Amino acid sequence: MEGDSVTLNTDVTEIQSKDQILWMFGPQDTRIAELYKQIISVYNNKEKLQMDNQTGSLTIRNIRTEQSGLYKVQIFSNKGAAYKISVTVYADLAIPVITSNSSDCFSSSSGQNCSLVCSVLNVSDVTLSWYKGISVLSSISVSDLSISLSLPLEVEYQDKNTYSCVIYNPISNQTTHLDNITQLCHTCEGIIYLLIILEIICGIIY
Repeated sequence: MEGDSVTLNTDVTEIQSKDQILWMFGPQDTRIAELYKQIISVYNNKEKLQMDNQTGSLTIRNIRTEQSGLYKVQIFSNKGAAYKISVTVYADLAIPVITSNSSDCFSSSSGQNCSLVCSVLNVSDVTLSWYKGISVLSSISVSDLSISLSLPLEVEYQDKNTYSCVIYNPISNQTTHLDNITQLCHTCEGIIYLLIILEIICGIIY
């Protein structure tokens, strides 16, 4: 999770005086930290990266989503080795917001319906889902960085079920409940009546 500290370990229990441990990051194998002859050098994010001078492990403090990716460590010693460690950093999830479009009130064979929309801003690598009780009605997933998501849902005005909109990633989730459809949805007759009143008022003013 963003803001946490993450430690990437080596299998070294004790570094010898002439050992070299090199940490790299990304597709270009950019050097980010190195320990050589018991001297530690940090080349990138010096305020965030810290190497252990006993084991060569790398700690990333206050980690951010842009630090997700592939980390590589090379160990030059009598028992040389190389490792790759994949790191995925998830951002804090925003609480989804449920709204309705009153102008989308319409009738069907089963009664009057309205359109709900669940939205969330600035998310990445998440799934957004509508639930009716414990049943999933629809879902949308994205892996892009910092985008906004919206997921529509058509409901019946007289529906007494509880609806929920849930956003989640592999480590956390946020949920917004809608216990009463009438909190957001209005009957078509009510909307038409309101429009008539507005037309009358406008006619009187002009």
